[in-house]
Amino acid sequence: VLFGYAVNTDVRNVATALVDHDRTPASRELVAALTASGYFRVVLTSDRPADLGRALDQGQAVVGLVIPEGYAADLAAGRGPAVQMIVDGTNSNTATVAQGYAARIVQQLGARLAARAGLAPDGIELRARAWFNPSLASRVYNVPAVIGVIVLLMCLLLTAMAVVREREMGTLEQLLVSPLSAGELMLGKTLPVAVVALVQMSLVTTVALLWFDVPLRGPVTTLLLAAALFILAGLSLGLLVSTFSATQQEAFLGMFLFFLPAIILSGFLYPIDTMPELFQRLTLANPLRHFLDIVRGVFLRGAGLAELWVQFAVLAGMALAGLAVATARFRATL
Repeated sequence: VLFGYAVNTDVRNVATALVDHDRTPASRELVAALTASGYFRVVLTSDRPADLGRALDQGQAVVGLVIPEGYAADLAAGRGPAVQMIVDGTNSNTATVAQGYAARIVQQLGARLAARAGLAPDGIELRARAWFNPSLASRVYNVPAVIGVIVLLMCLLLTAMAVVREREMGTLEQLLVSPLSAGELMLGKTLPVAVVALVQMSLVTTVALLWFDVPLRGPVTTLLLAAALFILAGLSLGLLVSTFSATQQEAFLGMFLFFLPAIILSGFLYPIDTMPELFQRLTLANPLRHFLDIVRGVFLRGAGLAELWVQFAVLAGMALAGLAVATARFRATL
């Protein structure tokens, strides 16, 4: 729930400082067009540009708008009036999005004014539409990805403690003399965690659908199959960390040594396409990256096994290889 609300890249009600030297109905119409969109909110109005700079410096405003004297006269004479917009670039995402919103609003206002004056607007009109997320709501993109992050954390956290806890408590010797094979012991360590992870995934998915109203356009069976493979891959990684650790503290730190880079290199917070080529290649070894591709494809695009078979094959390979290596390491530990 916190991720759904807090991890939000939507830009709304951007604090705006206004300096209107023209003070005409035309300049007020421009301000009204910006504020009526819901993207900008005027928090300061002044006659002095120094106040605008001070508001930006002190963080009171993110955007500064300066309408020069003669704006309405230039508009009436058919000359393109110049309006200055200053954006705080501390948060580059907010600055970029705010600039884009302002440019689009001003362009639409210019087209309306030209039509009102009986003039044909210049240029080509572009009508864009977002295909899979029409409202461009960031929660629709972020909330499904939380499923993978929480499931991976649960798998790593519980299984990383599995073997090393037996060693610390002195019960590993009892396992040595038991008739169970290494594979059966591994199965006993992983099955309860797998059940917990599936229950947790069902809970998070239910919250995504009913609370955040995230659409689920693809088949549920595809999502469940991907979850099973991803859980196996996560369990194998956790067990592998456990076999390399001597204490529970080592296992806990080793788990986070993998978990944090896995989130960064998964596309959960940052688009993979914007990463350097070396890091893009590293993401291919990250099971969370492939699971998020499947989850977002099933939720948003309605994709099925036919479109996502590559990701499924990679997850299956990672799960089998990880369990094989973890079992071999467990035998060596015994």
